[in-house]
Amino acid sequence: MRNHNRITFKRIYQYFVLAISGKDTEFTSGSIRKAIFVLSIPMILEMMMESIFAIVDIAYVSQVSVNAVATIGLTESVVTLVYAVGIGLSMAATAVVARRIGEKNLKGARESAVQAIVLGVLVSVVVGIVGLLYSKEILALMGAEPDLIAEGHRYTQLLLGGNITILLLFLINAIFRGAGDAAIAMWALVLSNGLNIILDPIFIFGWGPIPEYGVTGAAIATNIGRGTAILFQLAVLFFGWSKIQIGFKDIVVRLNVMFNLLKVSLGGIAQFLIGTSSWVFLMRMMSEFGSEVLAGYTIAIRVMLFTLMPSWGMSNAAATLVGQNLGADQPERAEKSVWVTGKYNAYFMALVSLAYLFFAYDIVGWFNDNPVVIENGGLCLQIIAAGYVFYAYGMVVTQAFNGAGDTGTPTKINFFAFWLYQLPFAYLASTTLGLGAMGVFIAITSAEVLLAIISIIWFKRGAWKKVQV
Repeated sequence: MRNHNRITFKRIYQYFVLAISGKDTEFTSGSIRKAIFVLSIPMILEMMMESIFAIVDIAYVSQVSVNAVATIGLTESVVTLVYAVGIGLSMAATAVVARRIGEKNLKGARESAVQAIVLGVLVSVVVGIVGLLYSKEILALMGAEPDLIAEGHRYTQLLLGGNITILLLFLINAIFRGAGDAAIAMWALVLSNGLNIILDPIFIFGWGPIPEYGVTGAAIATNIGRGTAILFQLAVLFFGWSKIQIGFKDIVVRLNVMFNLLKVSLGGIAQFLIGTSSWVFLMRMMSEFGSEVLAGYTIAIRVMLFTLMPSWGMSNAAATLVGQNLGADQPERAEKSVWVTGKYNAYFMALVSLAYLFFAYDIVGWFNDNPVVIENGGLCLQIIAAGYVFYAYGMVVTQAFNGAGDTGTPTKINFFAFWLYQLPFAYLASTTLGLGAMGVFIAITSAEVLLAIISIIWFKRGAWKKVQV
């Protein structure tokens, strides 16, 4: 038994080294468990870096003021809504690039990558202009009080105005993931978020010649950190350190490839517009209960990202495996990959939910000592964590649809679960039934459970195996 354990740990270590080195990018043959492990580890570490930054960022900003925390919550809800287009493009890029890689068509993968980046730049320019000109109006529309707008509008202005650094970082990483180069995407986020964590306190609190910017400093650090990571990504693409190598001759507009990406991304754009707009409405409901309740909710969401991001990492691995195996004409291997990934994700999320159920209030208390903030943040963590095992399968199956290029099916499911169920129930429970913020939390959990159940039933029908991209 001892020798068996030694062999197992040795193999896990070997797979881990292989995963973070990015040397093994063949996922259409061999062990499915190995493929999941090698793909998932860098994606999990990538998402962990993102969630660690989210936690550190909110910890620093919490020392500024309650309004500063609430500003981040309101701004990010709008940012996520605007980035639905970018997220849809990322989903299309992963699906199309993965399919081309599975078909052994590197030229097609390269062309798709370039057109995705061009589209991303166009979107970010439009968003940036709106953010620079209308930051105060955006916060007011979200229900922010005058003193919050006065303190936080520069954060909103810089984050939206410099959105190209965020959008391109994730879009190019989506290209790497589709190609199976998950390790490169991981190192890009390590660089980005490592710089963010170092620069955050310098710009928020002031250090040396750099003045104290308060919550605005968090936006400055974000733009610098992510902008640097984009330079790294472009170096990888142009100098051929990835499976996809781009030359200056490739930087041309190819309308047929661009329209194919847009066609695949439309479902993804609608999918995330539905999901993120429901989040905006929920944030608007929460703002009615005051800045302290809103701050508690914002902290809870940031804490949950710490565990949801690794879970998304495993889900992204499923998307790549589905896309590449469908490209290699192996639909049964694609389906098996999804169920195995879902099982591992459920094990992980079950452990996390226990931690949140028992220690929710203590965790929120690490970030803010206001009793109202702790009470609402802790309650939010406990109620949402109760459905974590369902989320595990729901996320994997949803990403499997997207990886197949079937972005329309999750869109329909999101519409039903979020708009037809979650929002009406949240309003009814919080206002009519008098449950307040707890009614919103219950609506979030029950909607995610419903989404997972419907997604699994639809996935088993198998229509996604026949989608062409």
